[in-house]
Amino acid sequence: MTTLSPDILSTLEGQAIELPSWAFGNSGTRFRVFTTAGTPRDPYEKIADAAQVNAYTKLAPTVALHIPWDKVDDYAALRRHAEDLGVSLGTINSNTFQDEDYKFGALTHHDDRIRNKAIDHHLECIDIMDATGSRDLKIWLAEGSNYPGQADIRARQDRLQESLQKIYDRLSDEQRLVLEYKFFEPAFYHTDVPDWGTSYAQVVSLGDKAMVCLDTGHHAPGTNIEFIVMQLLRLGKLGSFDFNSRFYADDDLIVGAADPFQLFRIIFEVVRGGGLNNPDVAFMLDQCHNVEDKIPGQIRSVLNVQEMTARALLVDREALAAAQQANDVLGANAVFMDAFYTDVRPALAEWRESRGLAADPMAAYAASGYQQQIAADRVGGTQAGWGA
Repeated sequence: MTTLSPDILSTLEGQAIELPSWAFGNSGTRFRVFTTAGTPRDPYEKIADAAQVNAYTKLAPTVALHIPWDKVDDYAALRRHAEDLGVSLGTINSNTFQDEDYKFGALTHHDDRIRNKAIDHHLECIDIMDATGSRDLKIWLAEGSNYPGQADIRARQDRLQESLQKIYDRLSDEQRLVLEYKFFEPAFYHTDVPDWGTSYAQVVSLGDKAMVCLDTGHHAPGTNIEFIVMQLLRLGKLGSFDFNSRFYADDDLIVGAADPFQLFRIIFEVVRGGGLNNPDVAFMLDQCHNVEDKIPGQIRSVLNVQEMTARALLVDREALAAAQQANDVLGANAVFMDAFYTDVRPALAEWRESRGLAADPMAAYAASGYQQQIAADRVGGTQAGWGA
């Protein structure tokens, strides 16, 4: 069995992966939202389910909220509820893609009333951050156009900059704005923030408290995502990840499911660039569990990230550097592949047991009866979030 060194285990012990509240709600394709027994009916139940993931893995100490999906009357009470369950409230995500006013844009809209409405929504999100103790405001914009000539794409960039500046100016010294990008959908001709370069250009002009969010599903096929990770770390502007997996587009499947080697390559660059266990770089999930149960899906996800992190830490950096300096192409590749092909699962299972955790968190959760209990208890009401 492969042995993980004390240094690697110490690094893994510091790993933290934020869970998205919306992963615990019902979701689906554009054609159907599927229901699952035991789906949370309010943000309190979402956080309770997220706490189960952390209880079995010790990998998920924070939960991201989505506004207005997770609106409550008392955010201080929601914060206490989370802390009582052993987790904290994390990133606040804004939502300007489910309001009729935003059909042709929100922060980029040419109508002052609509644009100011979108800005006010983000200011409300910052008020919520003040109450929850959250550091990051994450912004993803479903804005763009479908046809050439439909919109003034340059003027939209100018309006976006003005809107973001007003939001940025409201942040406290301890808070950050994190701008996510997506190259298409729901706009198909042009998207206002389609790539890391556009996001970077926008946040650089805002200031030091503005960062880029990289979603692993938000790239064209064949994109070298680890190169983008390297570049943003090099520039000091990688604020967070949204980890998920894709086969075709923004599929939001379990991270590592489609291409575990890609996840390994990404995390290697995170390690190489000093982003692992760096408080300035948040590891997060952004997934929707459409056909599988939500809590096991999230447990599987954080374990996938942990496993690939362990493999990335096994890369013999000295041997790799020596092979690179010698232009030993196949030798360098072999060093890389040896680490990727190493089965670290038995060593991780043994390490979990040494920390008082179940060797197999998936099996332990399945045997706990929690899934059956919530299915029996959560009858009636409307689930909170995407499928509401």
